[in-house]
Amino acid sequence: MNLSESVAIAERLSASSKQCLGVRGLTKYFGDFPANVDVTLSVDQGEIHALLGENGAGKSTLVKMIYGILKPDVGSMELNSCPYTPDTPSDAKHAGVGMVFQHFAVFDALTVLDNIALGLDGRLPDVALADEITAVCERYRLHLELNRRVYDLSAGERQRVEIIRALMQDPRLLILDEPTSVLTPQETEQLFTTLDRLSDEGRSIIYISHKLDEVRALCDRATLMRAGHVVDVVDPRQESTRSLGEKMIGERLNETKRTKLPATEKLKARLTVRVGEVYPESSRSAVLRDIYLSVAPGSILGISGVSGNGQDTLFDVLSGELTLPNPDSLVLDGEPIAHLGIEQRRRRRLLGAPENRLGHAAVPDLTLWENVILTARQTRGILKNEHLISGTAAKAFAQEVIETFDVRTTSVNAKASSLSGGNLQKFLIGRELLGQPQVFIVSNPTWGVDAKAQLFIHQMLMDIADQGASIILLSQDIDELLSVTDRICAICHGRLSRTFATEDMTPEHLGALMLGQEIEA
Repeated sequence: MNLSESVAIAERLSASSKQCLGVRGLTKYFGDFPANVDVTLSVDQGEIHALLGENGAGKSTLVKMIYGILKPDVGSMELNSCPYTPDTPSDAKHAGVGMVFQHFAVFDALTVLDNIALGLDGRLPDVALADEITAVCERYRLHLELNRRVYDLSAGERQRVEIIRALMQDPRLLILDEPTSVLTPQETEQLFTTLDRLSDEGRSIIYISHKLDEVRALCDRATLMRAGHVVDVVDPRQESTRSLGEKMIGERLNETKRTKLPATEKLKARLTVRVGEVYPESSRSAVLRDIYLSVAPGSILGISGVSGNGQDTLFDVLSGELTLPNPDSLVLDGEPIAHLGIEQRRRRRLLGAPENRLGHAAVPDLTLWENVILTARQTRGILKNEHLISGTAAKAFAQEVIETFDVRTTSVNAKASSLSGGNLQKFLIGRELLGQPQVFIVSNPTWGVDAKAQLFIHQMLMDIADQGASIILLSQDIDELLSVTDRICAICHGRLSRTFATEDMTPEHLGALMLGQEIEA
């Protein structure tokens, strides 16, 4: 389908209702790179409209122009039938456009009330504002404790802070970028209830997501983008998840499934973990209690769990960010390592990729080649001696990651913060996998990446397992765990369930384990 046909479909489908947002011919270049080319988008009043596309398709550029962060080179916009030309996000907010970003813009050390007040142009965090916020929370059933510090909140609660801050400005159009990527199933269900309520009030929503099942369940229409162009406008309820994904990327999707089940019971465990109690550094994570797990060469162990049940602390213990006084708590190939830090574990080819991309896995203001130095200097010949780093080797490795994992970026000199969330995720996972780990600890590896990239990352995990690596995969994605792993357990309130063969597990059983309900073997 060409662009003119897509526009015709969009206009025909919206003919019966009043338009909220009209975008015509928006074009945006970064140097010689065409991020958006002649993009047309129509969003009706009260419509939940999905914006879909693979990583680097141009979705973020488009919504940044709608929200006033970027200025289009060519094209025009209308909001509620009036010309709309926001120069800044403040202009967009005053015109009735709100946005909740994928990476939350909150200050951890401040309270919920303070954070909301900061986004409300001159409002003071006083009793009157607190009463107004409470009323909005009750109206949309979004519970928040206004006096809590943000560092003490779960990912879902942080997102509520962002949503309430946007709703306090009475938006007519709300843009949500990957809103469920870090939410539990229960939090996702609550978010959908809120969005349905907003739609019933006549507010319009642009919904960006790679979770196509959610798009099919929630959205009225979907605009599909590829390489900066609009390629289709569809009714997602009339599509299958596969057909949506294939239209989005323009090619057939091949399923990945863990079919090679290694005889791990015959192999000696490469990594064994025996932990009594470990208290987290943040109150957002549960205390670990009586943790026992082991993983053999060539095996993928999946650990599921609702956010906040100890996954962050477990990752820190496994990766070396949190050391333990008893060296025997972790044993790698017969060597006690619990007292060793990250650097020493990396030298033993125990590598990790945390969930939080910016600020934890990558430094936002460093270039991509500088970011590979952070974790790959010991494994890729980047460190010539104790004091000298080879920039040439670092750039060559960064380029290898970009090419192998199809990372959409201008060059190795691009800052990490300039990449879309999905492309940065591909880069960071690639940085670790190409480091040839013998043990790989990874948390939510496909958070915010498109369907094609998900399949690619899953295949890479299975490939390195087939080559003998041991993998521990912490994930909230039940489908991911059932597709990729050999064995599965769940973490709840800091305790691990028994471990089951993945082939014996169902989504219902795994969901029960995540809620702490043991099932019979």
